[in-house]
Amino acid sequence: MKEIKQMDWVNELIFGTGIAHSMFVFALVISIGIALGRIKIFGVSLGITWILFVGIAFGHFGLNIDPDILHFMKEFGLILFIYSIGMQVGPSFFSSFKQGGLTLNLLATSIVFLGVIITYIIHLVTNLPISTMVGILSGAVTNTPGLGAAQQTLQDVTGVLDPTVSMGYAVAYPLGVVGIILSLIFSRYIFKINIDKETKNLENLDESKLTEAQVFSLKISNPAVFGKTLSATKVLIEKEFVISRVKHAIDGVLEIAHPNTILEEGDLVLVVSNLQNIESISALLGSKIEMGQVEWSKLDSQLVSRRIVITKSEINGKTIGALKLRTLYGINVTRVNRAGLDLIGDPKLQLQIGDRLTVVGSEDSVAKIEGFLGNSLKRLREPNLVSIFIGIALGMLLGSIPFMIPGIPQPVKLGLAGGPLIVSILISKFGPRYKLVTYTTMSANLMLREIGISLFLACVGLEAGEGFIETIVNGGYMWVGYGVIITVLPLLIIGTVGRMVFKLNYFTLMGLLSGSMTDPPALSFANETAGNDMPAVSYATVYPLTMFLRVVTAQILILLFI
Repeated sequence: MKEIKQMDWVNELIFGTGIAHSMFVFALVISIGIALGRIKIFGVSLGITWILFVGIAFGHFGLNIDPDILHFMKEFGLILFIYSIGMQVGPSFFSSFKQGGLTLNLLATSIVFLGVIITYIIHLVTNLPISTMVGILSGAVTNTPGLGAAQQTLQDVTGVLDPTVSMGYAVAYPLGVVGIILSLIFSRYIFKINIDKETKNLENLDESKLTEAQVFSLKISNPAVFGKTLSATKVLIEKEFVISRVKHAIDGVLEIAHPNTILEEGDLVLVVSNLQNIESISALLGSKIEMGQVEWSKLDSQLVSRRIVITKSEINGKTIGALKLRTLYGINVTRVNRAGLDLIGDPKLQLQIGDRLTVVGSEDSVAKIEGFLGNSLKRLREPNLVSIFIGIALGMLLGSIPFMIPGIPQPVKLGLAGGPLIVSILISKFGPRYKLVTYTTMSANLMLREIGISLFLACVGLEAGEGFIETIVNGGYMWVGYGVIITVLPLLIIGTVGRMVFKLNYFTLMGLLSGSMTDPPALSFANETAGNDMPAVSYATVYPLTMFLRVVTAQILILLFI
């Protein structure tokens, strides 16, 4: 009898209802799911989505959690996940609409809306509830935030949870991942793609190399600039460029360029600008010469070039010109590395926490500027929790505001998914202008995101577990077919348009199709096939808008047709 009582705590831990039981179940579901996610079949893994299936298994066998705790953890996880995604994609969200990015985003948007239309048509033909179809849609396009947004909107509208939403997602997801990759392979054979030929064509079309900051040397030979200062010379050409150093032909003196530096015939200058501007700048200043940064450094050992990280919050949002670094410290900012991309150190460029500035100057000047800008990696690693929680609070506020939309009988709310997503995108993009430090290390952002999605998927699985098998047996297997149609048809149609009409490079096309489905496994496959980063570039170009549209369209389907 005593032994039975001693075993009560084990029974309470596994099958009870307390906090310890809830945390125990969450920990098991998440850890087992992550472990299974490392398994690859034919080079493809479902990754973190295994947490969903482990949660379904636990729920099926009666390892349930108190509904209030489950509801809170699910919504909290969703908020963390959505907010982290917004912070990640925000800086590139608006720039993704420029030039070629506009075409890619229009094609990705077409894929999103074509999938929504197909979903609605299947709903009309089969009479399946729109809530179930939205779950199938979210699984077919491998978009978890859309699932969360749909569930939250459905509960706001009806006051109840529909377990078939998460069931539809779980059933459609596996073939959603596989279907996207098969579409990429199928497209390769449809268009008779030659990888070597695509690679060669890509080298002639790589716009990222044209816009990234490059360093080159020129010899002053245009009489129009002889005797003119640098500031007067820059007025003559409307191109972004920075002259870092000047070696004067008359006396051989090497100096850091400043606005009052006078250019004379034969002077050698080290220029930082875009490749696409080289011809214009050469026409203004003189001919290009083969002289690298190493040779410049040998000319004067007193000048050093160093990268300094901005870690002081008071620098956040200020332009390079406003800091007057040349005047006060005698140094030149030639490049600014932000998120792995080198930008020209233009005086009008706004600086952000985490930017890495390439500065040129004397050893003493560089040491002083280090103290001014911060350059403290320890400070950079400290999370800016204030901006995160302010953003979440504003997201909750925005998500709770009711909007009246013509044709919809009741007010619409952005909810716990839409509100934080919009606020995080806006804060990450415009926060530095208002002195709000939004910088978060990639590892910290990833940690928040993974914790959030893990909690969310575990909760969704545990909710859907009870009755899951029964649903599949009683006709749910048909949902798999509906999901395949929603996955493959839009990709093949828009993929054909992208290739035949817009003449997209195959590597760009793979990234576009993967990004339109916000599917990392497909991107991994595309990168491996391409052997370059072009799929990742187009994936990143369409990802922000696509993620936003996936969340919003899932909510709209519920609001319009429930």
